[in-house]
Amino acid sequence: MIYLKTDEEIELMRAANRLVGATLAEAAKQIQPGVTTLQLDKVAEEFILDHKAIPLFKGYNGFPNALCISINDHVVHGIPGTYRLKEGDVVSVDCGVKLNGYCGDSAYTFEVGEIAPDVKKLLQTTKEALYVGISNAVEGKRIGDIAHSIQVYCESRGYSVVRELVGHGIGKEMHEAPEVPNYGKKGQGPLLKNGMCIAIEPMINLGTKNVRFEKDGWTVRTRDGKPSAHFEHTVAIRPGKADILSTFELIDQVLLN
Repeated sequence: MIYLKTDEEIELMRAANRLVGATLAEAAKQIQPGVTTLQLDKVAEEFILDHKAIPLFKGYNGFPNALCISINDHVVHGIPGTYRLKEGDVVSVDCGVKLNGYCGDSAYTFEVGEIAPDVKKLLQTTKEALYVGISNAVEGKRIGDIAHSIQVYCESRGYSVVRELVGHGIGKEMHEAPEVPNYGKKGQGPLLKNGMCIAIEPMINLGTKNVRFEKDGWTVRTRDGKPSAHFEHTVAIRPGKADILSTFELIDQVLLN
């Protein structure tokens, strides 16, 4: 069942997603060599709680933290811990909150200092692919149009698309129908209707598309140990153009300073 949101609900979701963007920006301020991933998590959790919101991920199916933090060959769902960031690392930070009963969800992959040129290009392409997908997230198209556009954009540039993990509908719950893959065929899948809200999140690998799941039950890694990138926005489907509810603007301000 795909639940269409009213304009009022979408504004509540925008507020939640803006808080996610602000939380990711707070984490961005801390990202530098020597900082542990658990330190990033603590900063984010305190910031979310200070804004009278709930960290969505904490306790979700037993997940122990407020953020998913995935380093280098980790694709997604990394558990914050004692790992200290190093020069040249890439760090995917995924954050979700619930504010006034509605959910926000967004992710950004950060560079720690100077990173390898081929990895930098991977991050750039994955971020661009997110917006290519969003350009197809309009009323009257289908989920397959989003998925296909992301797949073609990344694979035509020599990267691979993770199959086991997908984007999702979002609203009062973090994961709602429909699933939003990053690969597929044009014209297939659920019809996009005004008021649908979805999280689009390309997960793109430098090497093979194949992944493995760690024994911790959460962390997903590339099989060949090569880096992966992950960017995510929550959007509302509208006629003509998607309404992006989350934001990277605050992150960009931190990174430019």
